[in-house]
Amino acid sequence: MKNMKDLMKQAQKMQAEMARVQEALASKTVEATAGGGAIKVVANGHKEVLEVVISPDVVDPDDVEMLQDLILVAVNEALRKVDELVAADMGRLTGGLKLPF
Repeated sequence: MKNMKDLMKQAQKMQAEMARVQEALASKTVEATAGGGAIKVVANGHKEVLEVVISPDVVDPDDVEMLQDLILVAVNEALRKVDELVAADMGRLTGGLKLPF
């Protein structure tokens, strides 16, 4: 029975630590660019896009599709970087366990 209590305490401690890490992720940001820096996207650790910067040089009314493609590339790269950030931060906490986050 003592082992069960210890296990529950350990689980509660880990849960509190995970909540702290998730809260901290909101203040961490990643940046991704596309088109040689023509498009920049900044996102936080909660996968919220905070900023999109578009260089005026890349805005061509006759080629809107290229601009759209560059934005997609930058956003997807930013979100991939967020996934890496979350995995690294949670990995330190879980010791490499594959948990569904």
